[in-house]
Amino acid sequence: MFNKRPNRGPSRGGSRNNRPAQGSSNRGARPSGRRSPQGSKKGRFTGAYIDPKMFINKAVPAKAEKEEVHIVKALFSDLAINDQLKSAISKRGYAHPTDIQAKTIPHILEGKDVIGLANTGTGKTGAFLVPMVHKIMGDYKQKLLVVVPTRELAIQIQEEFIALTQGLRLQAVVAVGGANIRPQIQRLRSRHNVVIGTPGRLKDLIARKDLKLETFTNVVLDEADRMLDMGFIADVKLLLSLLSSPRQTLLFSATLSKEIEALVQQFQTDPVRISIKTQETSAQVDQDIVRVGKDEDKVNILQKLLAQTSFQKILIFTRTKRGAEKLSKILLQMGFKSESIHGDKSHHQRQRALQSFKNNKVEILVATDVAARGLDIPNVSHVINFDVPASYEDYIHRIGRTGRAGKTGIALTFIE
Repeated sequence: MFNKRPNRGPSRGGSRNNRPAQGSSNRGARPSGRRSPQGSKKGRFTGAYIDPKMFINKAVPAKAEKEEVHIVKALFSDLAINDQLKSAISKRGYAHPTDIQAKTIPHILEGKDVIGLANTGTGKTGAFLVPMVHKIMGDYKQKLLVVVPTRELAIQIQEEFIALTQGLRLQAVVAVGGANIRPQIQRLRSRHNVVIGTPGRLKDLIARKDLKLETFTNVVLDEADRMLDMGFIADVKLLLSLLSSPRQTLLFSATLSKEIEALVQQFQTDPVRISIKTQETSAQVDQDIVRVGKDEDKVNILQKLLAQTSFQKILIFTRTKRGAEKLSKILLQMGFKSESIHGDKSHHQRQRALQSFKNNKVEILVATDVAARGLDIPNVSHVINFDVPASYEDYIHRIGRTGRAGKTGIALTFIE
């Protein structure tokens, strides 16, 4: 896909020596600490050291369907949900729920509080949307609040909600920071069944008396661990305290820390705990490192890698907002179709960049960790950690953007 563009610079295709083959002696080396093109030594990343060996793992291809014929898979048609909803799910091409969906939906339909522990990309959105839409269809006075850590995840959930409720006369309002609050207020004043929002903007709307949580009898905390990491736990507690009681409370998270356990104890009633967490990193992601020598330039090595035809839809992670913007512009100058997404961009700019990447209008998205969690971007062939992540958990979430839906992906981490 990249092999017909002009202005690539002198390195067509590049040498594969920059990417170690399996068994390479370059593996496991400690970063040298040399100056990066993205910043000076003075401002250099000082996070926890991660052994580069942890960035290397051979992918295990997904088993062929014929090898799993002995497994009886659940069907959406067998679930005790509204027939119109079943039809909407079928029209979207879904016949079998994912593991987290199959194990949580029946409990949610029974009105129980649920804790769902699952890795990213396992279908958590459908796990709560399907039973909640069914519940609202049975009683249009029911209202659902979905609290999420980022605006991108909020919009992704809204898109899934719209696709799931075509023709069902249900409405969702997205309330997120970084976007004009006036249109959100106007939508809240019209009829709606679901509000999907980030903690800060939800608090603003409550303070303005444009959102009254006492009318909501259902709440979902999605990516609770991420909200904790981002310092939203106090805001989440406030939101939960303002909700109607009794209510149904659903919590989804990749991990269950002591702080989240305390939240569960305070705000959930005898919750059903369901865990389908698999190994830390996806078995379908081929993970390797790219060694950067003392006299080598990371950007030049990256250019050579991207010139290879196997690199078709690439998500590149940098440590800083400035680094993401700078690298994206450099790639554009080299002739690559690139966009960036980071916290300094407006809500509209971030959504436009994401949609361009999802719709294959650009093939490279350079991002900070704001894009690492929760986002469902189809057919990402490669994740490249241009800068080493701050923690191994961040690494897991970054590379979780590839190797999805049964496909094998590739994750490469630059080591200096």
